[in-house]
Amino acid sequence: MIMEGDPFVLIEGMAIAGIATGATKGYVYIRSEYPHAVAAMEAAIAVARRGGMLGNAVAGSAFSFDMEVRVGAGAYVCGEETSLLDSLEGKRGQVRAKPPLPAHKGLFGRPTVINNVLSFASVPIILDQGAAFYRDFGMGRSRGTMPIQLAGNIKHGGLFETAFGITLGELVDDIGGGTRSGRPVRAVQVGGPLGAYFPRALFDTPFDYEAFTARDGLIGHGGIVVFDDTVNMAKQARFALEFCAIESCGKCTPCRIGAARGVEVVDRIIKDEHRAANIEVLEDLCNTMKFGSLCALGGFTPYPVMSALTHFPEDFGAQPRLQAAE
Repeated sequence: MIMEGDPFVLIEGMAIAGIATGATKGYVYIRSEYPHAVAAMEAAIAVARRGGMLGNAVAGSAFSFDMEVRVGAGAYVCGEETSLLDSLEGKRGQVRAKPPLPAHKGLFGRPTVINNVLSFASVPIILDQGAAFYRDFGMGRSRGTMPIQLAGNIKHGGLFETAFGITLGELVDDIGGGTRSGRPVRAVQVGGPLGAYFPRALFDTPFDYEAFTARDGLIGHGGIVVFDDTVNMAKQARFALEFCAIESCGKCTPCRIGAARGVEVVDRIIKDEHRAANIEVLEDLCNTMKFGSLCALGGFTPYPVMSALTHFPEDFGAQPRLQAAE
């Protein structure tokens, strides 16, 4: 929505970053599912180039910086920076082992700065208004604002930008208006399809990176998906593993094999086949994926699985041991 609504703030932020680091070329990598963003960015880049804000002698200065849009085929794993670099180079998007870090050896083997749209879009306002202006929004180490996407079974869905620090309950109940179905909220997933599921008991959690980490959660890209009391959390855990299995680039074994085996284990739990033993296998598998995967796709998949298992054990028929862990 930032690229569609104000593409010039992204162009300005990238140009500043390019000049600051000595880079002369910038790429905006956009998934093919966002044609309006692609069209808006391409049109804005053309306008900026005609106006002398891109190309040789940016704004009449001694610096040169130009940009172009590259469209990806839609692989989720290309949200990981090194997979994105491979895709930009025309290869299949696969995670690279690190080191070397992209800052040392990135796109086409050159030192590369990689940031998301929100980071680059924040640069012009910080330079214009000063660091203190940006710092005074938020709490703790989480500063500035975040565009939060409210979706799922929610009365008032959409994009809501606010400073860090608002609680999860305020976002869901006050801003979102509760569920669209009118039934009680049972679970909220924060951070995208690989974010943790939080029950209402954790709605006092501030929207803050450290606060969510302390409760085994993720803020991720700021997506919030709401579920009412008809949701089956065992099936949601299965969905996360299935999603990972489909989207895995296949580079590392924990993600490639672990997600597929995880789907099978959850299916056995749902069918009540040696349930306690299979829950133990699922926990062990998630631990292996979390610490053994090359990137966050496999490393984050355990978050929705383990949070569902921990906070909603009744859907798995879990033993009291797991309920005590809550």
